[in-house]
Amino acid sequence: MSEEKLGFVGKQVKDIYGTYIGRAVGIITENDGEIEAVGVDCGSGGLKQLPYEQLVIQGEYVFFIPRWRLDAQRLLRQKSLTLKRIKALQDILSENDSMKEDAELVYIKYEKKLHELDETGKQVNDKLNARLVELDLEAKNIKAVLFDAKLQFRSNEMKEETYQQVKVQTDELIEHINNERAEISNVKEKLTTQTLENIITTSSSSTADAAAAAPPPTKEEEEEKPTEQAPSQPTEVVSVVQVSAASSEEKEEKEESESDASVSSNGVEHPETNWLNQVITK
Repeated sequence: MSEEKLGFVGKQVKDIYGTYIGRAVGIITENDGEIEAVGVDCGSGGLKQLPYEQLVIQGEYVFFIPRWRLDAQRLLRQKSLTLKRIKALQDILSENDSMKEDAELVYIKYEKKLHELDETGKQVNDKLNARLVELDLEAKNIKAVLFDAKLQFRSNEMKEETYQQVKVQTDELIEHINNERAEISNVKEKLTTQTLENIITTSSSSTADAAAAAPPPTKEEEEEKPTEQAPSQPTEVVSVVQVSAASSEEKEEKEESESDASVSSNGVEHPETNWLNQVITK
């Protein structure tokens, strides 16, 4: 077993929003030696086994990724690629292409895939709503602790210094809850707006923006440019972009199919650019 996997032992475990969970004390392995879970001492909460695929080491800490986040990220990636493929197939079908018959068969396949992803999306959305209910309950419990501390302070049963410590700790927990709520809302919005119509609109807007951004040729450039090359130049550029985009999408789909099962084991939006999301999308 690699030292990297054994590196879990002894490290503090937090969720990705900063809430302390416990300390990793050991690992549970499968018959083939692969790690199944990590045992975490949660104090009075006892020893909990957290799934290995939902944990990632970052510096001196082990971060726990909620299951809903992994499921939502995987769904968003799969649906985005499927919608792009359907849009490309529609373009092929609208043209007088020699591969039109083949495209029709593939189109049926991707339509079926999209239907399956929509059903999965409903399940993920139910999980997100359930998690929001849990967060509301947690927030109420935390506020109850803070209110009770304030009551004790006002009745001279608690020193102001102690009350301020309680307030700092509870405010931090509320901030973590608000961060998770915000991310869930962001994911729900993405799931709602991730439709074929929006893909087409975005594609059209990008094309229009690119055309608007291109500066008009100067008089000297028009004079120097041979007239017979003028119509072929934009077509050539578009072809290169389309080929590059198609290759990129095929590579993304291949990597996704090979890594879906283990994508979360080695890595833990807020923004998509942070270390957490980079690890998830490896």
